[in-house]
Amino acid sequence: MNRSRFSATVVILLVLCLSVAIGQMKHEAMGQNAISEAIAVLQPTKGSSVSGIVKFEVVDNGVRVVADLTGLAPGKHGFHIHEYGDCSSVDGTSAGGHFNPTGMPHSMPSSDKRHVGDLGNIVADSTGTAHLDYVDTMISFTGPNSVIGRGVIVHEKEDDLKTQPTGNAGARLACGVIGIAK
Repeated sequence: MNRSRFSATVVILLVLCLSVAIGQMKHEAMGQNAISEAIAVLQPTKGSSVSGIVKFEVVDNGVRVVADLTGLAPGKHGFHIHEYGDCSSVDGTSAGGHFNPTGMPHSMPSSDKRHVGDLGNIVADSTGTAHLDYVDTMISFTGPNSVIGRGVIVHEKEDDLKTQPTGNAGARLACGVIGIAK
């Protein structure tokens, strides 16, 4: 093959590779590879019987959080996203503190100035079963507020929504890691 023909072939291959790469970038920018659902399977910490599933789904106005838990004492229990997706310690402390990438004070889920991980309380009925279904406008699956790979913790007591930095919610009863759902 002569030198000019070789150069032309190389240029054509480079243009084709560049076209494919640009097409892939456009495809991803349009959200076609974006994560739309995530899930955390909660396992009890030592001495607890709390377990359940928390599902996260991107919706028009935020991320829908749906939690179904069992094994709780009746009443309110602090419910938070923690900074690490590490449930390896027997007491759940390996999940770290509340997920707070913006450096805000602890507060209620409806506050504009709160930890991203402040999901408030989940309420168990007389059988120890709890269900939560609401849309959170602060958490996401991308960027600095992404909860993918973070931990979900259910606490022993009610989150008072004001005590810094934890809401005085007590021990950690269950821990799960937020992963991409199928």
